[in-house]
Amino acid sequence: MSPDAYLEMAQTEAAHWWFRGRRDIVADMIKRLRLPADASILEVGAGTGGNLAMLSRFGKVSAVEMDATARQIAEQKTAGQFDIRGGRWPDDVPFSAPGFDLICFLDCLEHIAEDTASLVSARRILKPGGAVLITVPAYQWLWSRHDEFLHHQRRYSRQALRATVSAAGLELERISHFNALLCPFAIAARLKDRLSGSLASTGSAVPAAPLNALLHRIFSAERHWLSMSPLPFGISLLAVARLP
Repeated sequence: MSPDAYLEMAQTEAAHWWFRGRRDIVADMIKRLRLPADASILEVGAGTGGNLAMLSRFGKVSAVEMDATARQIAEQKTAGQFDIRGGRWPDDVPFSAPGFDLICFLDCLEHIAEDTASLVSARRILKPGGAVLITVPAYQWLWSRHDEFLHHQRRYSRQALRATVSAAGLELERISHFNALLCPFAIAARLKDRLSGSLASTGSAVPAAPLNALLHRIFSAERHWLSMSPLPFGISLLAVARLP
């Protein structure tokens, strides 16, 4: 991502309804993976560290972050609690096999040109029975200048994400859209941004507290639907894959 995007993330990811809701959804999904009590967890592309405390509820957490500034912010934010390493994924992986029970790409894979190779690298350091959890933005037709500002390589369709997971030699266990309940508003905002040519994304700032709380509650509630069945549409995609 651009340096400005990392600074924006650092300022908003603790409070913004989207980051909070995604953490709730991811945490609920991890809970259902039935990881071992002493699970080892890796986040690839940890950014400024907003997910690390949540992940630590499920085991011992390590992280990879390619950007030095973001890595420094994450280390300061978490007071050195986690092993956060540099390295260019997928070619320079600073961990060895067998390493992890769970590897997370939380809105990271879309930033990497070699997405299939990235999942291959993750596969190589998974423990037997380990899982890869992925979230990515959906719908290439929603591409805007904000995607370029974030240095996205692509947005995904369900079919494209399924194909990428399969090409990496992983077995897809679950795939679903999410951020469905607010989808019409998000689509309207993205189309507005596209028409205006704005680099800033509508809604990227933390809203007023009452609205922020309401949006968080709506978004977070999707974890209950996801526990029962996949969602057929939504601004994001979530996938769980394992070694065959």
